[in-house]
Amino acid sequence: MSLNQLANSLKLPCGAIIKNRIGKSAMSENMATKDHRSDNSFNTLYERWAKGGSGLLITGNIMIDHTALGEPRNVVFEKGHSDLNLKEWAKAGSQNNTHLWTQINHPGKQSPKFLSKTPVSPSAIGLRPPLNKLFNPPRALTESEICDSIERFAYAAKVSKDNGFTGVQIHGAHGYLVSQFLSPLHNQRTDQWGGSIENRMRFVSEIYKAIRKEVGNQFPVSIKLNSADFQKGGFSQDESMTVVQHLSEQGMDLIEISGGTYEAPVMTGGRKNSKDSTRIREAYFLEYCEEVRKIVKTPLMLTGGFRTSKVMDEVIGNGICDMVGLARSIAVNPEFPNELLAGKNVESSVKQLTTGIKFLDKIVPLEIVWYTEQLKRMGRGEDPQPTMSVLKAAIGTVFNTGVQGFKKVRAK
Repeated sequence: MSLNQLANSLKLPCGAIIKNRIGKSAMSENMATKDHRSDNSFNTLYERWAKGGSGLLITGNIMIDHTALGEPRNVVFEKGHSDLNLKEWAKAGSQNNTHLWTQINHPGKQSPKFLSKTPVSPSAIGLRPPLNKLFNPPRALTESEICDSIERFAYAAKVSKDNGFTGVQIHGAHGYLVSQFLSPLHNQRTDQWGGSIENRMRFVSEIYKAIRKEVGNQFPVSIKLNSADFQKGGFSQDESMTVVQHLSEQGMDLIEISGGTYEAPVMTGGRKNSKDSTRIREAYFLEYCEEVRKIVKTPLMLTGGFRTSKVMDEVIGNGICDMVGLARSIAVNPEFPNELLAGKNVESSVKQLTTGIKFLDKIVPLEIVWYTEQLKRMGRGEDPQPTMSVLKAAIGTVFNTGVQGFKKVRAK
């Protein structure tokens, strides 16, 4: 390659500078202690990634409420819950002039049955089959609970800044609570939080304003947002662009583009009906990102599908996006960013995962389960294992979920 565009630095609207154009997108670690605190395994994992070359590392889901978890071993930031390891985690992950941002989240109704008897959502609408076998029907949030959730997001951002993390990301994608509010399929409220897109985006808008009030104007605040839900009657691309434009005008520092939900998980495998040109260019949401670039100046990070150094370099060089987001590639090869920055003609070895059993593939989030095991290996100081059995990881998850669910019932 004649010029490695990935090596260029990026200045954010808040004034912070990211040393290069490679961002590690969030991957749920699911390796917190039983009481939802981080430990040395997080330090070990993120130190390795910091040395791997990415300019930006974004943590996995950090929940804002211990009663609303996406997974049993999520880290939680909330009032009355201290975590003495946070400063060490932040220090480890910000080595090598690396930005380390926390991704803060509320799962809404995407909280498994064994964790939430009655999860919450904008409206009392359950997930479709077969996911209804894993997630209980939710109840609708009250007005006071919505306001409380907004305050919890802001508090989690404050905890992040106070402990040395260099930025924060709101998880507004993949069918979690913020995404549920944005979707007319899941948000059928008739008050100020539902109906028009202006009302449905009020929740995320208020979260952003509350966070900014806590952390100030010089601290990076970002969001991960769906380009669309890819579901009939769901959050559309046009609506997504409306939200992007609004958040850009509010002062968002970085917008990460993704897409899909648990019900339509295109974020892990692209769209089956995507155009050949998009497939050739690898990035799942590239065409959407091209359109967004026309209407906002806010830095954009495009995540999903990148495999080759050539394509990554081209999208940055052409100004389509400002950063490329990588996740699975770095989970199996933590040195992948350094290889890209060296100007090598490299390609990710990531492939679609399958157990070979269709039903199991449908009910088990393989892309979460299998890659989480890779993260846990690195957290123990071991190397990733790309040849790890997908079936074994899936069966282990089903077994552990069943055991934990049983234990919860026994504990009542």
